[in-house]
This record gives sequence, structure tokens and C-alpha cells, in this order.
Amino acid sequence: MRTETTVRAVLAATAVAVALAVGGCSSQDQAPRVAGDRNGGRSAPQDDDAVRKAWVDCMHQQGQTGVQQDKDGNITVPAAGTDSGSAGDYEPAAKTCDAKVPGIHQVKQKNNERFVEMARAFVACARKNGYPDLPDPDPKNGILEIPGASFDAAKWDAIQPACGKLPMPGYHLGQ
Repeated sequence: MRTETTVRAVLAATAVAVALAVGGCSSQDQAPRVAGDRNGGRSAPQDDDAVRKAWVDCMHQQGQTGVQQDKDGNITVPAAGTDSGSAGDYEPAAKTCDAKVPGIHQVKQKNNERFVEMARAFVACARKNGYPDLPDPDPKNGILEIPGASFDAAKWDAIQPACGKLPMPGYHLGQ
């Protein structure tokens, strides 16, 4: 008799748990709205090229017209101190656009490995064609950090005929 009561209690508890679970997940409940949910429908996968374009357009609106997207979708940023690039203006513009186009962070992360490989190919070409002391790119993002004191404009210009057809890595000339 006692076993039968225990079994009934367990079955009753299970029935209550199932009723609560089913009631908590009823189809009448509204799921929370999230960005890109298309009013309750299935969301479309993020189009990386559209995210890049939106970020570049935002940078142009911020006055950074030297930021460009090439035919392969790569974003190029002019070096600080050039006519189309200003380090003082770039950082605030990038922060503004990073906030307006939050998907850019995921896109950049997905492409970092590709950018590192492209930068390594450019550096290998440069070293082979007259700029042997060009530093390695950053292994995380492919950016060349070139100390200003060691930058040689004549060597840089000399490698362009041979290496100018390769994707140009991002670079920063230090002090």
C-alpha cells in the first residue's frame, strides 16, 4: 500500500511538472524581440559583405573617406598621417561606426586569419624585392607596425612594382 502511494505521488508530481513545462512553453507566449527577428519570423543569416559596406558608409559619413572596400570585400584603411587618413579623427569615427554597425566585430574576427596570411605574403614579397628589414605583421590581425625611425620610403616605393598587385596589409607608422 505504501509503495502504491509513493508511485501515485511520483506520478502526480511528474504530471504537475509536465503541465508546468508545457504551460510555460505555450505557443501563445511571445518570444522576446531581438534585432533582425523579422517580426517573429526566422532571422536571416548575417551578410558579412553588407556589414562591411554599412561600416565603410558610416566611416565616410564620419569624414573618413579614405576607408574603402575593395571588390573582394576587404576594408582598407589609409595610414595615419596621409592625406586621407588622420589618426586623431580615425579612432573616434571607428568607435562611432563600431557602435552603429555592431556586426563588424564578428566580421573582422572571421577575416583575421585571411588578413594575416595576405599580410605575410606581402611582407615576403617586400623582403624578396628590396625591403629585407620590413617587420612581420601582427599574428592576430595582419597589421604591419613599422617603427617610424626605421621606415624607408625609398625601399617602400621600390617594392611597389613587384608587390603592389598583392592585397596591401593595414599598416601603422610609429613615432
